[in-house]
Amino acid sequence: MLAVVDYGVGNLFSLTCSLQALNIAVEVTGDEGALARADRVILPGVGAFGDAAEALRSTGLDRAVLREVERGKPLLGICLGMQLLLDYSTEYGRHRGLSLIPGAVRPIRPAIPAEYKVPHMGWNALHFPRGSPVSPLFRYIQEGDRVYFVHSYAGTACEKHTIATAEYGPELTAAVARDRVYGVQFHPEKSGQVGLNILKAFCEL
Repeated sequence: MLAVVDYGVGNLFSLTCSLQALNIAVEVTGDEGALARADRVILPGVGAFGDAAEALRSTGLDRAVLREVERGKPLLGICLGMQLLLDYSTEYGRHRGLSLIPGAVRPIRPAIPAEYKVPHMGWNALHFPRGSPVSPLFRYIQEGDRVYFVHSYAGTACEKHTIATAEYGPELTAAVARDRVYGVQFHPEKSGQVGLNILKAFCEL
């Protein structure tokens, strides 16, 4: 069974529908016991980093997620959920993340060209790091496949753990991984068959 963490800031309906389309048994839950019984965990998220981090901590779900990672369960962070995996964010102040993957979350402006819009919204091709094996998360897709983004902030200083980027002026962090912890800045649940293939690969890890 796969558990989707419900801490009040996730796009849960679309994600649940996508997992059900893959015939994955899924439970949307804020219960620590349910997370403990799950085989793998997804941490979704939309909105502001500070609010999401506070919501996780106020419910104790931050400790629950960290505990399941320590037990060796695969974890996938999606969009803001990916950003929460890093050390901290500078969105409206400085806010502490889960520190599961080294890195910081910073605004994509001014890194992107002045004529590019914020937020970065739309379909972009994934690029894989040269000279490195393709991540198991991408076993069912190819470099250049397009996925759907909506974000104004992105992971930085996490190059060692970056498994995909997307061009929006410069190359922005699109996905990260460390051991059995994975994060994607884009929305696989809104990325058609490519996104379903990524979710399928995660569920087979």
